[in-house]
Amino acid sequence: MPRFSSILARSTLAGLLTLGVAAPGFAAPAKKAAPAAKKGAAKPAPKKKAPPVSAENKKKLEERMAGFKFGMSKDEILAVLEKQISEKYDEKLKSTTDVAAQDRIRKDRKTELARVKSTYVTFDAGKPSPWDVSIIEEEFAHGTDEAMMERWENEGGKNNRRFFLFHQGKLWKMFISLDVSVLPEDKKNFDSFLAVMTGQFGPGDVEGSTITWTTPTLEVRAVDKLKTYDAIGLALEDPSVKKDLLALRETKAPPKKGTSSVINAVVDKDNSDHPDIKGNSGAVDAVINAQGGKAPKKK
Repeated sequence: MPRFSSILARSTLAGLLTLGVAAPGFAAPAKKAAPAAKKGAAKPAPKKKAPPVSAENKKKLEERMAGFKFGMSKDEILAVLEKQISEKYDEKLKSTTDVAAQDRIRKDRKTELARVKSTYVTFDAGKPSPWDVSIIEEEFAHGTDEAMMERWENEGGKNNRRFFLFHQGKLWKMFISLDVSVLPEDKKNFDSFLAVMTGQFGPGDVEGSTITWTTPTLEVRAVDKLKTYDAIGLALEDPSVKKDLLALRETKAPPKKGTSSVINAVVDKDNSDHPDIKGNSGAVDAVINAQGGKAPKKK
């Protein structure tokens, strides 16, 4: 049987490689070896470990839990929120004797709690969520029995947003999107972020754009997302849950995408499909002539 399909396959592959599409079995040009390090060259200094969190800073970090505890269910958190929201609106009710104004305040209280309830979302496998591209996109995974609920916190002149993250129905993490007004407008950079965070909670371990403080019962990460979301965040995690959950995410992660089926269709993986040039020479000449070219004269 004519083997012209092999010639077309190799022509297609050549076109793909010209466009910059990689294909298995075709090695890229070898990179030049880096020059050997000179003898006696100084080794990079080891990363400096931050000192243990002091008792005072541990207390400050724990205060960020704002009355919530790891292991709480969604309903238990809603009960705490209902109390907090009611206390806020009770102060407003006391500030006026106008009946119509009081009715509006009670309505606002009910609306705020209902809004929090409506934000609850589960991260099911194969089901996209509106949070997949967001400031918390790296704080959860799909298909590992995780869920989330969030609430705006705009008391005391601040405009923060608190995310409650659940695993198996229990609170294991909170992520607070902090009001960026803590940074001067002309100093929205990592150095300023680092100075503000360490000024509040003391020195932490710095890696990339993240600062971490660790205690036996709480791990806190300050995350610089100024370049991507013009925001900074504070993640408070239960270390007793984190290790196992990260391992579960690894096992449940979707498989990595393989080589394109188009490339697989044209690549001779076992190097056994060699074209019969002589047997197909007439077919090759026909293709060249059909494209307006001139077939070479046969010797």
